[in-house]
Amino acid sequence: MDNNILSALKSINVATLTRADWIAVGMALKEEGFPCSVWDDWSRNDSRYKPGECGKKWVSFNGSGTPVKGGTIVQMAKDRGWSLFGEDGCMGWDDAIEYDGDSFNGFSQESWNPSEDLITYLELLFESNERVAYVTNDVWQNADGKWVPSKGSYDRTAGELIKSLKKHPDDIGATIGDWKQDAGAWIRFNPVDGDGVKNENVTRFTYALVESDTLPIAEQDSIFRKLELPIAALVHSGGKSLHAIVRVDAKDYEEYRKRVEFLYDFLDKHGVAIDKQNRNPSRLSRMPGVTRNGNRQYLVATNIGRKSWVDWMDFVEGISDELPDMVLLSEYKDNPPELPEELITGILRRGHKMLISGSSKAGKSFLLMELCIAIAEGRKWLGFSCKQGRVLYVNLEIDPASAINRFLKIYETLEIPVQHSDNIVVWNLRGHAVPLDQLVPKLIRRVRDQHFDAIIIDPIYKVITGDENNASEMGQFCNQFDKICTETGCSTIYCHHHSKGAQGAKKAMDRASGSGVFARDPDAQLDMIELELTEEIKNFVRDGNATGWRLESSLREFPNITPVNFWFEYPLHRIDSSGELQKAYAEGTPMGNLSKSKKYSTPEERRSSIDSAYAACSINDKVTVKDMAEYIGVSERCVRDRLKEADDAYWVHQGIIGRKTEGGKAE
Repeated sequence: MDNNILSALKSINVATLTRADWIAVGMALKEEGFPCSVWDDWSRNDSRYKPGECGKKWVSFNGSGTPVKGGTIVQMAKDRGWSLFGEDGCMGWDDAIEYDGDSFNGFSQESWNPSEDLITYLELLFESNERVAYVTNDVWQNADGKWVPSKGSYDRTAGELIKSLKKHPDDIGATIGDWKQDAGAWIRFNPVDGDGVKNENVTRFTYALVESDTLPIAEQDSIFRKLELPIAALVHSGGKSLHAIVRVDAKDYEEYRKRVEFLYDFLDKHGVAIDKQNRNPSRLSRMPGVTRNGNRQYLVATNIGRKSWVDWMDFVEGISDELPDMVLLSEYKDNPPELPEELITGILRRGHKMLISGSSKAGKSFLLMELCIAIAEGRKWLGFSCKQGRVLYVNLEIDPASAINRFLKIYETLEIPVQHSDNIVVWNLRGHAVPLDQLVPKLIRRVRDQHFDAIIIDPIYKVITGDENNASEMGQFCNQFDKICTETGCSTIYCHHHSKGAQGAKKAMDRASGSGVFARDPDAQLDMIELELTEEIKNFVRDGNATGWRLESSLREFPNITPVNFWFEYPLHRIDSSGELQKAYAEGTPMGNLSKSKKYSTPEERRSSIDSAYAACSINDKVTVKDMAEYIGVSERCVRDRLKEADDAYWVHQGIIGRKTEGGKAE
């Protein structure tokens, strides 16, 4: 819809219009096929603007016998100094010359040669041996006084007509016969078989007619050129429209029908109201070279736009693929684009994606609710500052009453007033979950104009589509989060569980269950892993049921964070200010049993401790006395003593431990 009407509209200051003129603009926009949002967005520049008023008025515009059209907007703009050719009055390469009644696109009354117009038209559209159907004096007048063409002539070839026109260059009527001056003349743009003028008589389905009489002539010309229609001949009708003879290059009627339908739908979507009665391949169009009510039907241009239907389809794909334009880096070297603001300082920007992964004991839902409150109140979350804003929490797992009570319990335990709870919106979908690709359109529709800063989806296993171990299917799944971010401008935050088994030996980004796409798709991944606690560390816990955790990151926009150690003490996660958790190892690491200081009273238990420690430490290149001492939680002297006790199985040399083979020899 980027055409001259919109350009004209932008030049009109809505604040200077009377209410009657403002309504006329709305009626004209609706008549021309624009959405109400165009009128509403433009109207917002007036202090008199009232939300919702445009929509109510729009519904009441039902058309009339004398509709207000786009020309009204163009004229308003012209009255205020707007020009079709820009502020400097100069034409651009793609600008069309506006019809002033005497000339259009370079045509003048003195230079017009009717016979040459028709000869050019025939040579372009027909082979010399193909029959041409046209109507001149075979017309009749209906009850409304409109001249209607009948069958006319359809047995002469293009070659015969061209020969006659060249023989009588100054008298086109000598070739095609006289026509009624107030009716004009018509011609069919596809050849026929000489037996009639119906669709079944068409012998070649090469051209289609595009006609629109709702826009000014100049705008029709400009839009046809801008959309690069493969036009063989552009004919001025002598009235209020241009007739574009467009190449569709169909092999048969069925293909012709489909291509014309696509063509008309395409134009309709781009703001061009087409006369859809012109679908037939045997349709009549205005013949160039004759006059109608004192106006000339003439050839405006030939061979403009793309050269063929296939070539034009490449153009259509290029402007319809909904991909952003390519840009030159040099355009930004002195004025780089502004980065989105940071929603979570040093971790997540507005409009970006974040994944929180962790085991089932991590209290991920509580952590996400704490994040909701941190954003709503503009507080810190796990030590990271959050920008205050609105957040939608999509609850897929918890009973609705439980979810609300959890939020209130967290507020209470934080000992902060419930001051900005209206910044938190909860969408309870337990029992109503659908696959994410079905949920996203509904979500986008619901949040539009709600001014959210973040959308939290908890958890994603409820809406996952496809096999989570299939990279291709998970790539398509994760694309839905991009759609949420792009369509809403919000940050999208979601959580996922760890894969089965010990996670401590893995990198943080590889712990999430399923395909590695989960770790590589989000702009920020935060991973929670449980820590092994010694009795000494547990003494620092206020709650005997508390668990210790470490937060690690994989960030695209920022440097990775220093790991954050924290406690989960229902219902809150709190940072470990004592520093004791720094001594703890992540669950499943070779050193994860640092805290195990069990006393082994029997030789069997002591031997078992050595065997277990050696097996666990063997994942490294070599096993040392120090490693085994840390694993068991005893001194190095104690390890050496136990190794001596198990002399038949182990050897020790310069602090390195190895197994003996059968017979007592070192491996």
